[in-house]
Amino acid sequence: MNDGMTYHRCGRSGIMLPALSLGLWYNFGAPDSPENASSMLRFAWDRGITHFDLANIYGPPKGEAERFFGQVLRGDFKGLRDQMVISTKAGWPMWDGPYGNFGSRKHLVASLDQSLGRMGLEYVDIFYHHRPDVDTPLDETMAALDQVVRQGKALYVGVSSYNAEQTRQSVQILRKMGTPCLIHQPLYNLFSRGAERELFPLLEKEGIGCIPFSPLAQGLLTDRYLRGGIPQDSRVAKPHGYLKEAALTKRKLGILHALNEIATRRGQSLAEMSLGWVLHQPAVTSVLMGASRVEQMEINLGCLSGPVFSSEEHREILELLQDETEGRG
Repeated sequence: MNDGMTYHRCGRSGIMLPALSLGLWYNFGAPDSPENASSMLRFAWDRGITHFDLANIYGPPKGEAERFFGQVLRGDFKGLRDQMVISTKAGWPMWDGPYGNFGSRKHLVASLDQSLGRMGLEYVDIFYHHRPDVDTPLDETMAALDQVVRQGKALYVGVSSYNAEQTRQSVQILRKMGTPCLIHQPLYNLFSRGAERELFPLLEKEGIGCIPFSPLAQGLLTDRYLRGGIPQDSRVAKPHGYLKEAALTKRKLGILHALNEIATRRGQSLAEMSLGWVLHQPAVTSVLMGASRVEQMEINLGCLSGPVFSSEEHREILELLQDETEGRG
């Protein structure tokens, strides 16, 4: 494992996370090359990435990323479990019927049991509720998170995609139960900066870690779309992807080119600068990186040694992004 990685304390806890973590949302399912996926996992580990982030629905098909990761744990990563932080989540539709979705105790506990079975683990390090569920009492959802910790199925718990008020309430409930909220996983990137308004200040105040997902806006904040056309291996081209061609508006492409010019002046790729922007936010503990090949990961790791944003660069970027910001705080 490479000693060049930096590690940050996660909120007011004893756990340390690498500045960059690897998410298995894409490129670790049945349609993808297992050799390529294994190479990315080995490369991540060799470069000091000790945190691997999954969810029950990651694939496709659902559950496939967890199954594949479990296979690698028993193979290339055999004997390394105690040197890793492994997380998974539940809360999006996973199986048929009324109990395969949302935030009930029934769903969360059953889903974690299934995830542990697919990965061949006795416990995960972090278990998240993947999204807020306004129809299930928050007390019940947080009680389920508390339960899995007390049962030894998870060491820590967190929430994902909760807004600031939902997060505040969750933190209070969990704290009373004696199972603190370790970490929040929000959407955050240059195009989705809503978390800056209320969520980031709350996390800093409460001593909760933060690991933003989609820091490159599903690959939009890279050089993949700067030359025109849709690369065949891009997320836009994948039928199971969330990034659609409609997102590549003329205005957004113009912004991407302008951002790329700033990145070039800084001696960085657009991806490196975009990751650096997220990593330099005071509330952020780790940045959840996704990739489709090792070469992308190599480029992305360059953000760790990039220059600090000058006040002029900061101003210029914010002016470019005016009226483009999306996301909840």
